Amino acid sequence: MMKRFLFILTFTIVCAVSSYAQECMGYTFKAGNGFEMNSLDGKGKLIGKMTYKIVSVAKEGATTLITIEFESTNTKGKSELKNTYKMRCDGNALTLDASSLINPEQLKSFENFQMKFTSTDIVYPAKLSVGDKLKDASLKGEGMSGPMAVVFNMLILNRKVESQEKVTTPAGTYDAYKITSDMNMETKMGFGIKMEFQTISYRTPGVIWDIKSETYRKGKLMGTMELTRIY
Repeated sequence: MMKRFLFILTFTIVCAVSSYAQECMGYTFKAGNGFEMNSLDGKGKLIGKMTYKIVSVAKEGATTLITIEFESTNTKGKSELKNTYKMRCDGNALTLDASSLINPEQLKSFENFQMKFTSTDIVYPAKLSVGDKLKDASLKGEGMSGPMAVVFNMLILNRKVESQEKVTTPAGTYDAYKITSDMNMETKMGFGIKMEFQTISYRTPGVIWDIKSETYRKGKLMGTMELTRIY
């Protein structure tokens, strides 16, 4: 009887803690909250929507652990991909699972390979300033489907806070920091394919995700993601 009582008490405390908002570095994390983004091609045509929802918030010492569920849908509202990401906030920096930066189409192509990923996470310091150089990030994945093996490598480097400017998205107008970086990707699936991209992302205090990001290849805009709603 006592063991059952202690189990119920512990379960109740955990649920109660998870249901309250956690504050860290000016961010508010609460299960059930989230945000939505539109995905546009290089010509500005809508090609899909991405939804990110916080499903759990927990404390581990001084660190706040956040679990986020991701879903990508096409223009007809059909679900095409689901995934789960992790965030950590320790008061000094916010770290993000590097796999969250893989293009949904790229991630979908790996579904049959039972990929296992290891990463050096993306780090955002508590305070951004123009001229700051941010830490590199990386992601490596290996998988197998029958006799076919696949290796995926992504390196994000030369991350720099270039400027501070106003950015408008369907969700509103924000004072944002412009962060530029280079992204090198290599996929080996029988033969190797290497691609280099340049990315521009915009971040604003209090919003846990980029409010807008652009991907370029050889100076040509390949795609844009923009914040449409915070809930």
